[in-house]
Amino acid sequence: MLTAGVLPLAAATVTGRVELRDSRDPAVRNRAGYSGVVVSLKPARSGPATVAGKRAVMLQKDKTFTPHVMAIPMGAMVDFPNSDPIFHNAFSSYSGQIFDIGLYPPGSTRSVRFAREGVVRVFCNIHSEMSAVIVVVGSPYFATTKRDGSYEISGVPPGDYGLSVFHERAAEPALRALSRKVVVGPDGASLPAMSISEAGYLSIPHTNKYGHEYGEEPADRAGYPGKK
Repeated sequence: MLTAGVLPLAAATVTGRVELRDSRDPAVRNRAGYSGVVVSLKPARSGPATVAGKRAVMLQKDKTFTPHVMAIPMGAMVDFPNSDPIFHNAFSSYSGQIFDIGLYPPGSTRSVRFAREGVVRVFCNIHSEMSAVIVVVGSPYFATTKRDGSYEISGVPPGDYGLSVFHERAAEPALRALSRKVVVGPDGASLPAMSISEAGYLSIPHTNKYGHEYGEEPADRAGYPGKK
């Protein structure tokens, strides 16, 4: 006797585009800087999911974190290699995930596993100008926009999803207004363009990992080698 099996639905691709407006950034005003927006899809009938075994790299070079905005699945490990000829640090005191990987020398790497869903703002305790954002997504379905604002989320099984958007220079109410339900069919989905306003965004100066203003010497230890 033959038994009929149920074939799993093939994964599909979701595409779309993001536009930024009301910006003070010249690149954005010239429509040449729409990168760094994170678009994610979470299955409507399940909670946050951990994806084991994923690894990403946030490079420290020229006193800059690269990429500036990174999206990872919950459970992923991020490596922070120091490619500068000076000491570096990476820390976050925000609720997305609090961590501090200490002071470490050129050519070395420290790593952090991100086990909580949320937005993690990353800084260096030595160099106040260094900052980055890690968006930890409770789903494997997400993408970060390219310079032209386009994005593509592949490997999405057909079904119902909740769409969320993160942009560093957008106020929280503007981002919440973009959340919506999305239905992904067997052939995928092409979503309407989304317009994100940067009006109302205020950049707040950050402190060092001890909650103090940055000084001439880092608070890690006096007279450490390699400060430039």
